[in-house]
Amino acid sequence: QVQLVESGGGLVQAGGSLRLSCAASGRTFSSYAMGWFRQAPGKEREFVAVIRGRGSNSYYADSVKGRFTISGDVNKNTVLLQMNSLIPEDTAVYYCAASTRYSGTNLQDYDYWGQGTQVTVSS
Repeated sequence: QVQLVESGGGLVQAGGSLRLSCAASGRTFSSYAMGWFRQAPGKEREFVAVIRGRGSNSYYADSVKGRFTISGDVNKNTVLLQMNSLIPEDTAVYYCAASTRYSGTNLQDYDYWGQGTQVTVSS
């Protein structure tokens, strides 16, 4: 069984920073890409960022571009999300996900999911 475990969430004031981490454990598998998604209360889960390989190929949602940075080593099933200049609209549960086939922005592209970590940005 594969487990993705996120850490690093918390409460921060607007303008602050947080760094999320995600690591896989359990059954060995090979990721093609790893991504971050988030879900705010009453809203659908949405794409945040994805990385392929060792960081040479990454893509961001427009809402976080220039503020968030995804990094890590997909070959080792580890990924980070550095979040700077946080705004209240970034408040959500953040989920790490791994795909064995695609590096897209759709939830359906991903095979494994973490349980999520709460990020709260106060104004």
